[in-house]
Amino acid sequence: MLNHLLNFTAPAAAVALLLSLAARFFWRKEAVTHAWWSQAAIIFVVGCSVLLASLWLLGRDGRMAGYGALVLASASVQWALLRSRKR
Repeated sequence: MLNHLLNFTAPAAAVALLLSLAARFFWRKEAVTHAWWSQAAIIFVVGCSVLLASLWLLGRDGRMAGYGALVLASASVQWALLRSRKR
């Protein structure tokens, strides 16, 4: 059961880590407003929620629509985190 849970959340973890670390590389000034691990944690929670919602709506894990929604939601959260400190 733990193996299934880890495999279910692995895409959300990978996207969260890649986005938070890429923000440090591409947007150095704005990305330092939050710690990388806090950005990754927020994106991971949103990503897991999106994957769970896509599982419930589509009835099956691993659909491309679910992964597309994961990427779109994660990018939106990253954008909101970077924009939140500019005000």
